[in-house]
Amino acid sequence: MSAQELLTVTLEAADDLGGFRAAMRSLLQQGVEPGRVQWQLAEAAERDLFEGPPAWAGAPPAEGRIEAPVRLPAFFVPLFERAALHADPARHALLYGLAWRLGRERALRQDPLDADRLRAEQWAREVRREMHKMTAFVRFRPVNAAGAEGSAEVTHIAWFEPAHPIVRATAPFFARRFAQLRWAILTPERCVRWDGRALVFGPGARREEAPAADAAERLWLTYYENIFNPARLKVAMMTKEMPRRYWKNLPEAALIGPLVTSAHERSVRMVEQGGTEPVHRRPATSMALRIDHRAQAQTHAAPGTLAALREASERCRACPIGEHATQAVHGEGPIGARWMVVGEQPGDQEDLRGRPFVGPAGQLFDRALSDLGWPREALYVTNAVKHFKFELRGKRRIHKTPAQQEVLACRSWLDAEIALVQPQMLVALGATAARSLLGRPVAVMTERGRWLQRDDGLRVLVTLHPSALLRLEPADFEAAYAAWLQDLRQAAAPPG
Repeated sequence: MSAQELLTVTLEAADDLGGFRAAMRSLLQQGVEPGRVQWQLAEAAERDLFEGPPAWAGAPPAEGRIEAPVRLPAFFVPLFERAALHADPARHALLYGLAWRLGRERALRQDPLDADRLRAEQWAREVRREMHKMTAFVRFRPVNAAGAEGSAEVTHIAWFEPAHPIVRATAPFFARRFAQLRWAILTPERCVRWDGRALVFGPGARREEAPAADAAERLWLTYYENIFNPARLKVAMMTKEMPRRYWKNLPEAALIGPLVTSAHERSVRMVEQGGTEPVHRRPATSMALRIDHRAQAQTHAAPGTLAALREASERCRACPIGEHATQAVHGEGPIGARWMVVGEQPGDQEDLRGRPFVGPAGQLFDRALSDLGWPREALYVTNAVKHFKFELRGKRRIHKTPAQQEVLACRSWLDAEIALVQPQMLVALGATAARSLLGRPVAVMTERGRWLQRDDGLRVLVTLHPSALLRLEPADFEAAYAAWLQDLRQAAAPPG
């Protein structure tokens, strides 16, 4: 084969999945053998402008024959989408060669031990792991909005150094998780910015362009140092889950070395000091909670309207949550709504704005309603717990799941809402809502999509809380979201 018979495919960037997919499809349809194709990125094309065979980008030139479309097995699509983002420069040639063989060697589809397939699967695993580590180890720092170059709206910036070109594939996770912030993630090869509506990608940046540590971060390091438990230290497990190459960009990593070194000495001191005397407290029994509820009922007359119910709940101190929250967050929607949707508790944004489901989980819930064709105004949306329970991490308030006694203490408010709204059916989003509505523990993953019945005869449809979907890896989100929509569709046609 002469050099003139070679084709050089130039892709725009390392993460140009669209261009790679289009080029592969065109080459396969024209029957271009893998040995005749060379793959390169645009940066390499500029360096080799006067070297090698002619290059083309986009659709390859027609060679006078078009074959029938090549049909590839279903497993190749997700494998391609992850393996093609590996940093190995041989990935394009191997994946095209694998696609070529899968289209012509039917037996290969049933051969999981094929060397090329095994290598591609290993690449895909490494990329998925890197995407997971990015979602775990990105650390945003607040910045002066006016000083954020190129975007007056950016308020938080993070620096990350991925081993593979995964920024485009991972960015949607951060858009869902931090939908209320205006943030940017800088990496050496690719940067991304979220303006509240869309993701904007740009070229790479330098480490010095990221903001330096602030007072809130120093406070977080002090907290991290004080909660470190040397008796539970497992260095091998820690370095497996948090490899050392990520440490240079993690604020707390500067403390890990000294803390590990002093762990044995601190453990010995803890043993020598002996145990502390426990403080005996009166248990929060169900009887004690019932007494609190009676006192509450005497102090606040039984409300006859939703407005009065909201006003009364502001003064509720049957559990400690209300003392620290900004305000009580009751439901929204019309009296007599067909569906009452019940979540767990307000989040940070709901607590500040006094409205249910307006944060990241609420935005995903609104997307689901849009996809289902249900107007939110026709639903009554509320939570099992009316105040926001959280723990402080620096300046951020992090959601904390309410305890069983706290859910029980708040149940009277939910029951009052149900009595006033009189819905035809209830939708429980998550285990806390299901337990509050049904009065028993509910295994959501086992009973999701099923209709259960309360003691008062109302039917309850159980499914996941949208926040559970936001915690998924990007590769798993779409399938889980489709299954969640299928659960919700059951509410449109409940059993008779």
